Amino acid sequence: MKISQVTPKKAVLEELGRRLAQYRKQQGLSQEALAKASGVGVATIRRIEDGRDAQIGSWIKLLVAMDAADAIEALLPEQLRSPMAEVKGRRRTRASTADGRSPPTWGDEDQ
Repeated sequence: MKISQVTPKKAVLEELGRRLAQYRKQQGLSQEALAKASGVGVATIRRIEDGRDAQIGSWIKLLVAMDAADAIEALLPEQLRSPMAEVKGRRRTRASTADGRSPPTWGDEDQ
């Protein structure tokens, strides 16, 4: 199932839980072995795999324990902008005063 911004939260949790269980099994890990390796309780792993809500900290521990830390980075990648993009972005913003009005003009701006 493809997850999109219109996918209901419950369906997202169920899909992620299913994916985690599948990945865990592909790694040859039981829930008990993953619990021991990650420091996350077996009950928490069952809850996550059943598609119920869990803390992000638990997800991070599980992914790190399964050598899947790259999935953490993929969750919300760092947005790097080039210095040139920063300069171009600043040129497009219009100067304004603290109250949101345009600054006063002196009549010689077109010269």
